[in-house]
Amino acid sequence: MPTLTINGKKVQAREGAYVLEAARQAGAEIPTLCHFEGLEPWGGCRLCQVQITKNGWDGWKKMVVGCMFPVEEGLIVLTDTDEVRETRRVVLDLLLARCPETPLIQAMAKKYGIERTSYVPNPEPTDCILCSLCTRVCDHIEVSAISTADRGAGKEIAPPFHEPPEACIGCLACAEICPTDFIPFKTSHVSRSIWGKEFEMLRCQDCGRAHITKAQAEHHAAHRAETTGVSEEWFRYCDSCKRKRQAARFPGVPQLA
Repeated sequence: MPTLTINGKKVQAREGAYVLEAARQAGAEIPTLCHFEGLEPWGGCRLCQVQITKNGWDGWKKMVVGCMFPVEEGLIVLTDTDEVRETRRVVLDLLLARCPETPLIQAMAKKYGIERTSYVPNPEPTDCILCSLCTRVCDHIEVSAISTADRGAGKEIAPPFHEPPEACIGCLACAEICPTDFIPFKTSHVSRSIWGKEFEMLRCQDCGRAHITKAQAEHHAAHRAETTGVSEEWFRYCDSCKRKRQAARFPGVPQLA
């Protein structure tokens, strides 16, 4: 396990870890907007930048993206220097110009001393910060129903040709991972709508609660059966009822209410 120094504190990190993970485990507070532990690091938001140096560098320091820079023996990391804070302020200033009405961005900017952007605010405010978490998680579950579209100021997240995406399974992974709650959806006892597409909901065969779309159950059964042994029958029950059923298999274990 490599040993590095983070803000003056000796830290042992797991082999293959990145600086962001090691720094957070050491108690350092580092903001992120595009990072999610279940996905590969992307380095898009640039908020997790830190300074690094090493013995023998004669005081020379380098700014790196914490979520993508691997730990190594002897690395010295500084997460809250004037240079680091100024870099984050620049990023948040730009984000506040794009998303002047987004509560999360307002709160993060305020923490770094920015009450209002120094740039011309977006005349058409949006809550989308282009972190690409939604497209990346959609790719991760092997659906790829949405992607980035256009360039420059007109860049956005959208399905192909801005039409209801044929590949979408209505799983809500994109909406749930979005840090700003930008992606709208509606769910009722019988249907769900997202990205302009309607989905039939399946009801739990034990409690009757609508818990998953039929398209999602079919997708996961088809794509995961060989590797995990999960069949479509598994999706007949909601998560709560699955836990109760599993607990019932172990005698002497208190049953879930």
